[in-house]
This record gives sequence, structure tokens and C-alpha cells, in this order.
Amino acid sequence: MKKLRVRFLLFVYDKTQKLYRKYFKKKKRQWRFTEKQLLEFQEDSLGRKLGEFYRKHGFSMIPKMENHDVHHLITGCGTHFEDEIAMQFLLLGNGKLNAHLLAAIVLGSLILPEYFRDYIRAYKKGKNMRAFYHWDFEALLWQNFDHLKDFIQQKNTTVLH
Repeated sequence: MKKLRVRFLLFVYDKTQKLYRKYFKKKKRQWRFTEKQLLEFQEDSLGRKLGEFYRKHGFSMIPKMENHDVHHLITGCGTHFEDEIAMQFLLLGNGKLNAHLLAAIVLGSLILPEYFRDYIRAYKKGKNMRAFYHWDFEALLWQNFDHLKDFIQQKNTTVLH
């Protein structure tokens, strides 16, 4: 039964992601790098880790959606469909809000309710991270991946002097 529910969600995702890119990512341009070029970055860089992510999972870059794949790396969210929904909850907790994200959360919660505890944990994790959902990660591909990940996973703290 779960397999059928996931197939339905994949069908909906496939039909809506093109519309999402067209209407929500109008002003965004696709990155200037290929998966192969990412593998040429320094070993400890975000760019290299992203290239390895694509190679490991057999994925291709989707134009204007490259930041989404970086979000997987930064957050540690997997790539199964329930993980994709959890990442949307994490991004909501991180401050991102748009119709596509809300639709994914509502539909994912209704169709895969057995993961709702995981979704709430992901939301809380996003609340406890620095806001990163709006960053342009293409400009950060040269940065050390571990340092970048550590920086994002530390919530902003107020220092009183």
C-alpha cells in the first residue's frame, strides 16, 4: 500500500515541479557547473561533496533546483520520498514559506502520516539551524563543506557584552 501512495506522490511531484520552476523560480538561473565539473572541486569543498552526491545517487542536476540538492547535504535528509517531505518540514522550520512547500507538507502528511513524528523532528531541527533556505549556494561551492555545515547547524545566538 505504501508503494502505491509513494507512486502517487511521485506522479504529483513530476507534474508540479516543472510548474514550480516556471512560476516560483522565474528570476533564478541555472548554475554554471555540471555534475562532472563539481567533481573537480577541492576534495573537502561543498562543490565536490555535491558532485559526489549526484554520482552516488545517480542523479542529474535539475536546472534552478540545485540549491535543493545542497539542502540534502547540509541537513542530512535522505532522498526517499518520506525524507523529501521531512526536508520540506525542516525548510518550513527554517523560515521558508511558499505555496509549493505548503502543498508538499499537506499532501505528504495526508498520504504518509506514519512519518509525522519524523516530520515534526525535522521541523524542530530547521528551527534550530541558522536560516539558510534563501542562500545562493553556487557562490559557496569553493567553501569547506564541514565548516559550512557546522556554521549552518549552529543557531544564531545573541551575545551580550
